[in-house]
Amino acid sequence: MPSAKILVVDDDPDLVRALRLRLRANNFEVATATDGYSAISAAQKERPALIILDLGLPVGDGFVVLDRLQNSDTLAGIPVIVLSARDPQMNEERALKAGAAAFFQKPADNDELMNVIRANIGPAPEFKQAWPS
Repeated sequence: MPSAKILVVDDDPDLVRALRLRLRANNFEVATATDGYSAISAAQKERPALIILDLGLPVGDGFVVLDRLQNSDTLAGIPVIVLSARDPQMNEERALKAGAAAFFQKPADNDELMNVIRANIGPAPEFKQAWPS
């Protein structure tokens, strides 16, 4: 059974690299996009099980991406976790109203983030080694 694919949308290469390592260590496939425009095309191409989305993006911020996802027949059902450095008091409620499943302020707690990912898409399949009996 293939592992679930997660699309990480962020313009910070260090954060993308760290998230990719964490997600792969938890048996998820990872696709990435670095701006609002490529986020939508990557979501259409990759059909991820979940999207981790930054709000502060070039070429269309995270709220534009959330709006486009929600208004797309093919992408509206994909859960989105917002991971942002922006002030949560001003942005968390707005992100959740715009359709985000969860909001995390950077840097997110790794365990909490993985728990929310699993709650939204289920656990990643574990690689089982067949042992002769």
